[in-house]
Amino acid sequence: MGRAGRVGQIGRVGQDEAHQYRRLSLGKGQEMKKFRKILLAEVGIEFKACLYFFVILFFYCVYRMLQGSFQADMLVMAEIILTTYVMGYIQVFLLRNFEESDKLGVFEFMASIGCSLVYVGVSFLFGWFDKKGVPALLFFGYMMLCYISIYCIYYVRRHWDTEELNLELESFKKTGPEK
Repeated sequence: MGRAGRVGQIGRVGQDEAHQYRRLSLGKGQEMKKFRKILLAEVGIEFKACLYFFVILFFYCVYRMLQGSFQADMLVMAEIILTTYVMGYIQVFLLRNFEESDKLGVFEFMASIGCSLVYVGVSFLFGWFDKKGVPALLFFGYMMLCYISIYCIYYVRRHWDTEELNLELESFKKTGPEK
């Protein structure tokens, strides 16, 4: 094979490597998007778990104080946090993050009822409220109130974010990008 044949072959190999690199870098971009999406979901689940842990712990502590005890059981707290993590995954991956939806429809309301019932069931199973009916019923109402309140908070936040983004867009249209 002459010199010209080898040079042409080397040029082709270089092109193949460049194509392979572009394909890999596109794959990495897709992987980064997927990683970012998973990371955002995990952060959302962490946030939900902490939020609902505090909400349930508050109710539990008030219940304990009304019973005349100013001590909280560490095992109950561990059960609560584990339950909130599991429910966070269910809410994000199975129930489409319903409390962050744009509207409070039938699905979102039924999901709130379902999640509240699961929390009441777990509280009965582990005896958080001494397996009594009245505290369980109050806990159900409390959790429904919390879900509706959290939906309203997300709704207001989205409304404010939309207004702020629209103002920034109008400012950008008038002045151009900041430098």
